[in-house]
Amino acid sequence: MQFVKTDALKVGMRLARPIYNKEGVLLYERDSRLTAQGISSIVNFGLIGLFILEPAEPVPPMTEEDLEFERFQTMSVFSIGEELRYILNNKRQGKLQIIADRILKNYGHLDKKINFIQNLRSREDYIHKHSLNVAILCVMITHRLNLKRDEQLPVVFAAIVHDMGKLTLPPEVDPAGLTEESAKALKKAETSTYDLLESALSDGAAVRRICMQSERLLSESESGQASGMKPVTGARILAVADMYDSMTAMQLEGTPHSEVEVIRFLMERPEIFEPQCVKALIDSINILVPGISVELNTGEKALVLTENKENILRPMVLSFRDNSIIDLDSPENQDIKIVDIMKTLDNRYIFDTEYLAKAGISAAVPQQV
Repeated sequence: MQFVKTDALKVGMRLARPIYNKEGVLLYERDSRLTAQGISSIVNFGLIGLFILEPAEPVPPMTEEDLEFERFQTMSVFSIGEELRYILNNKRQGKLQIIADRILKNYGHLDKKINFIQNLRSREDYIHKHSLNVAILCVMITHRLNLKRDEQLPVVFAAIVHDMGKLTLPPEVDPAGLTEESAKALKKAETSTYDLLESALSDGAAVRRICMQSERLLSESESGQASGMKPVTGARILAVADMYDSMTAMQLEGTPHSEVEVIRFLMERPEIFEPQCVKALIDSINILVPGISVELNTGEKALVLTENKENILRPMVLSFRDNSIIDLDSPENQDIKIVDIMKTLDNRYIFDTEYLAKAGISAAVPQQV
């Protein structure tokens, strides 16, 4: 599966993800082949691009939970867009509490990992979808950190509104291909609504503090210099969730980073991204699970057999070269590392779990639909 920009779409390409309209109605099912009319419709939707299957790649299986996750994203993103505009226009919150409660209800009590599926985005709804995804990630992280509800709410509020200032950007400022001047305008817009948050929202002072400190952490990540600031827990959580979604999502410019790339990026910067928050993120979403194909620094391709809960980047894998089993966590294999997840048709999703069980290797069996 690969991400293909809209201007590079071709007739006959197969969809890896379904496409819904703004009302949540299914327009194109997975494995649908693009037609000239379909490409024209996608251009009119304003989508940045699509996730496309390789010519011989099987359709990735989806569970009921995966389908429900996509439904939830579709249903929630428009309410977030309406709420952000309401706050900007009326200087007070409207349905923010209802939106936050809905996210908490669905993702604030999970005791197992989920497949965090990136949604299709257009320039018009990119901010809304980013805000929703960051809020979902924040809720799951706060749950793993055992935060109480009154501690969770300001973090969820902050996640929903942290990018609201970008909606005030003038039309001539294009977030993709920023010039030095427009980059300054974008940075100014990002922080322009922080004072409004304090006066417009319930618990606004806490939300403002979380947003400001998180933005500063992300700036430190860009510069590579930590200031020694001691941010509140909510800001640390928001920074981790924000960076993860920004890097793995459809890009206005460039292509998305893989989950492995991003997790490694976060883990290598403990002075900026709190290790406990990164661990809570890893414990919330599926990354290197059984059935995922990877590339090793030896040049070999391999299949993940079992997840390593202690060190997510060092699972047990099966080499495609000679069918040998390699435990990356074993001392003799410390020089072998996963470079990345494979992005080609060799990314296999289904394998014989019964055979693995007979070999003494346990693997979860998802209920596919």
